[in-house]
Amino acid sequence: MFDLRYHVASLAAVFLMLVVGILIGVGISGRGFVDDSERRQLNRRIDALQEEVDAANAAVNDLELRLKAAEDFVESAYPALAARRLDGKNVAILVLGPVDPSVSAIERAVEEDAGGRVARMRAVVLPLRLQAVEAALGAKPELAGYVGDEDLGNLGRDLGRELAAGGETPLWDALETEIVEVREGGLADPVDGVIVMRTAEPQAAASSRFLAGIYQGLGSTGVPVVGVEPTRVEQSAIPVFQRYGLSTVDGIDTPVGALAVLLVLADPDAAGDYGVRDTADRILPPIEPLPVAGG
Repeated sequence: MFDLRYHVASLAAVFLMLVVGILIGVGISGRGFVDDSERRQLNRRIDALQEEVDAANAAVNDLELRLKAAEDFVESAYPALAARRLDGKNVAILVLGPVDPSVSAIERAVEEDAGGRVARMRAVVLPLRLQAVEAALGAKPELAGYVGDEDLGNLGRDLGRELAAGGETPLWDALETEIVEVREGGLADPVDGVIVMRTAEPQAAASSRFLAGIYQGLGSTGVPVVGVEPTRVEQSAIPVFQRYGLSTVDGIDTPVGALAVLLVLADPDAAGDYGVRDTADRILPPIEPLPVAGG
């Protein structure tokens, strides 16, 4: 999505440079190096650029008014638009790092607002406690093939698949005490969609390879997977989610963001990048009407 604020900032920077240039020119002209025609040309360039800055500022103001109107509309219509959106659907939530209040807001949106069910939530400890993980895997001969730095991606991939598929989950069973900080719900039922939120700082080395495997595993399951984050974050995980082909939503703590997540989970064809930042393509997915309940 084109970022008008960035455009205005760029124009303003060029404008400032030209102003500095003409001031230097004026100083030089006092010593006879710049004639009147050159000074007039510089003034015309500054005037033209000032017009562009003013026009871009007006466009930003207009965009902000339109966005505010859209947010107000969604906020007022949210209860009707969210109702029954996830009827009969099971959802998993994977938190990469400590649980924060946004997780409870997501759970309420899925269950109370949209009629879905959070079948399970797992909060993974980061950075990965690699030695403890390898010790737990090595204690089970059938899982020993996952031991080793080069297999961290495979480990993450298969954990991601187990989280979505449910049923037998030997990796989660073996590693839960080593990698899970908070758990809710069992792993038996398959889910119809997964929400991923990274609350930890960006990871490196072993933890980074492990997370890359998780994203790849979740993305291979065939169910909607959406990476989310609240409006204010120190360092966005949205570009990372996008790199691995996950749908994304920013502003999950607003009605617009919450509705976008529900719409993505409800319809596999709604995959995409949604929100108000320049990482998003649109604010919301298309809002399809729900089937009318039989009388």
